[in-house]
Amino acid sequence: MCLFALLAGMFPRFAFAIYWIARPTQVSLVFDGNLILPLLGLFFLPFTTLMYTILWSVGGLAGGDWLWVGLALVLDVAHYGSSAYANRNRIPGYSGD
Repeated sequence: MCLFALLAGMFPRFAFAIYWIARPTQVSLVFDGNLILPLLGLFFLPFTTLMYTILWSVGGLAGGDWLWVGLALVLDVAHYGSSAYANRNRIPGYSGD
């Protein structure tokens, strides 16, 4: 189960990195040539960055597309929350109740 969780957490990072390598001009257009925003997205909000980039590339973001970006953001935050909850016993002085 631990290997599955690791692979699930790494998938959006790998997918965005491969997309960025395969289509660097497209990612550059999405982020207006800025290199820092996609790098921050790759490390901190990978699924949101991947979803935003793909949806923007298809035809821009309009009404319902923001729902998918919001769902990706919820999934990224839930991933961090579940990781923190799973490792709560490693905090010194935490009682675990």
